[in-house]
Amino acid sequence: MNQEFNVWKIRQDFPMLSQLMYGRPFIYLDSAATTQKPQIVINAISDFYTNSYATVNRSVYDFASKASAYYNIVRRKIKRFFNAAFVEEIIFTKSTTESINLVAHCLSKLCLQPGDEVLISEMEHHSNIIPWYMCCKERGAQLKVVPVSESGELIFEEFQKLLSNKTKIVSIVHMSNVLGTVNPIEEIVREAHAKGAKVVVDGAQSAPHMLIDVQKLGVDFYAFSAHKMYGPTGLGVLYGKRSLLEMMPPYQGGGDMIDEVAFDRVTYQEPPLKFEAGTPMIAEVVGLGAAIDYIESIDQKLITIWEKDLLEYATQQLNRIKGLKIIGIAQQKGPIVSFSIDGFHPLDLATLLDLRGIAIRTGHLCAQPILKRYHLSSLLRISLAFYNTFEEIDFFIHALKECLLLLKPEISY
Repeated sequence: MNQEFNVWKIRQDFPMLSQLMYGRPFIYLDSAATTQKPQIVINAISDFYTNSYATVNRSVYDFASKASAYYNIVRRKIKRFFNAAFVEEIIFTKSTTESINLVAHCLSKLCLQPGDEVLISEMEHHSNIIPWYMCCKERGAQLKVVPVSESGELIFEEFQKLLSNKTKIVSIVHMSNVLGTVNPIEEIVREAHAKGAKVVVDGAQSAPHMLIDVQKLGVDFYAFSAHKMYGPTGLGVLYGKRSLLEMMPPYQGGGDMIDEVAFDRVTYQEPPLKFEAGTPMIAEVVGLGAAIDYIESIDQKLITIWEKDLLEYATQQLNRIKGLKIIGIAQQKGPIVSFSIDGFHPLDLATLLDLRGIAIRTGHLCAQPILKRYHLSSLLRISLAFYNTFEEIDFFIHALKECLLLLKPEISY
């Protein structure tokens, strides 16, 4: 156990963690769905709306100029945090989902012809399946799927076999929201680029837990959501290589993305504004800036160690429960544990845990194909963050055993 990491001090920064649910201490084990917010983020958004709210990139009056300046500071902050080469490579969207849809819509027009192929994996979130399914249908291309092993790892040899000169786009999750598997992105990029394919990465789960260097990874596009890394909802970020963004057509039309407009001719702004039609998510960007400040105020290496220790401990404790099977046991794995228990429906257990103040996820986890690969339609999932404790895991395990006994008192757990 990491003795240097003061989780109790960190927990004081998150007001939701001191709440009660059904009169019991609130135990939040659903950070893969969305993370709780530190007070610094809440204050930043409230202060902006209360004391300095104005629109950006449009007006010259004082508050608007200051809002625009800070908005652009946050863009530079994200560029530095993810080590992008240029600030123009950072695009604000409303979510990871919209970021991937943007790339699928615009990149497919640039490089996808009938007979070409898009390669994804069996472990993808619906948000990294459906946009490619739609654009393949529209462009007459084929969607190819890399299978996953029993342990929940990408079968790399199958990836290599499926990769061909017909492959124009590889879109892959960095960390699976179901399995927790961390995919070997650098190797995938190397192989894909050798065939001339572009690589899109769904970083929704990895961005909150890993140090991401987009230049080191070599990716062409990387997408994540603010709300999964302790920031507000309603904001996504897309990193894209500047050379590709300059070639791609706009995603949507409207204000702020244009240079000149006439009824017979329109010219567009350079990236990133070319892809940011309409009034942007200004307060949300302010909140993400505060979230990045907060993350950087903590030693990120200690965060990684703490979450790894939590994952190992939770896995050990769950493996002691009779009939319980963890889905996803990859060697490289993030703080996510999905599981089933023989003879029990996940919804029943999640409902009983809720009454004990414990928040977990259940259902198909927006990833039906990977559940079908394991012959399942529903799972239970706990997902951990640096504000979770070993004591919370102990309480969860005890409560889970209570629920099992309540449902089947004839079996000893």
